[in-house]
Amino acid sequence: MNIREQSLENECKNLSEYAKKCRDTAGRERYESPCPMRTDFQRDRDRVIHSHAFRRLMHKTQVFLSPRSEHFRNRLTHTLEVSQIARTIARSLRLNEDLTDAVALAHDLGHTPFGHAGEAVLDELMKTYAGNGGAAGFRHYEQSVRVVKRLEHGGAGLNLTAEVTDGILHHGSTAENASTLEGMTVRLADKIAYLNHDMEDAVEAGILKEEQLPQIVREKLGRNKSARITALVTAAVTNSAGKNFVAYDDETNAVHKVFRDFMFAEVYKCGRVMEEQHKACDLLALLFERFVKNPNLMQKNNGDDLYLRIAETEGEHRAAADYIAGMTDEYAVRIFKELYVPNKF
Repeated sequence: MNIREQSLENECKNLSEYAKKCRDTAGRERYESPCPMRTDFQRDRDRVIHSHAFRRLMHKTQVFLSPRSEHFRNRLTHTLEVSQIARTIARSLRLNEDLTDAVALAHDLGHTPFGHAGEAVLDELMKTYAGNGGAAGFRHYEQSVRVVKRLEHGGAGLNLTAEVTDGILHHGSTAENASTLEGMTVRLADKIAYLNHDMEDAVEAGILKEEQLPQIVREKLGRNKSARITALVTAAVTNSAGKNFVAYDDETNAVHKVFRDFMFAEVYKCGRVMEEQHKACDLLALLFERFVKNPNLMQKNNGDDLYLRIAETEGEHRAAADYIAGMTDEYAVRIFKELYVPNKF
């Protein structure tokens, strides 16, 4: 046996009966010869890490726009924290870590600049085109699938396995669960990660103090980030061990909801955060309308005409959304200045 075949055999011997074994993958849209060393899920993980979209995550906002401190999270550090938490849960439940990691690292590839504010404005703009054959809104998890299937590699996509793509799609959807426990694990890990690291960032920003967290959260989960993450991960593992799902028990789920509601009220919707996000929304809206009216502005300097091709086949609004969603915060500001701010003579 080669190394890949040994890995496949080890999966069958060591993983839970509920884990997704790579030998049982539904495969890729386009067939590829097997790698002698890596399983398909391992190859997917590597493809994500080497993608353009993954590298751009380090320059995309998580919550706080243009922070002065280097300790604030960005979309890449969030992704790495999700990966770490998800792998811990997967290992504890004897799930497939390679599949879990691939989904975790790819789950936010389609996220917009300026965090969820960017997602909200593109959603609103795309809905205005729905009556003219356009897409019904914009959701970052659907855009992440579009990145790996349509936008990377000059339009060829990454050709990932069906299980990874499914996990990406369902990490943010509330309508239904992923088809694998590994996908469910990433969805839960994402929630654990963002609440706790956004809380830490809010304290760093001077918006909150740890003592302001609801008493039930501090009592049931802990009085610092590390304790809370440990409590949530432990609850998920304890409740899911030997079962065909990954989820909290009812009590932990209720406390998690209190934590989430608190963060939305005190951080995500707070005046200081919203004020800067409104500026970002106005900026992206102006860019969107400009690109829809003049798609040629989306042609890259290296001659890449991917977005022009999308404009011709799927509409200018779809191309504009794809182009803007792929921007980093700094790039969006720079393009805005080039298009809207007069140059000095």
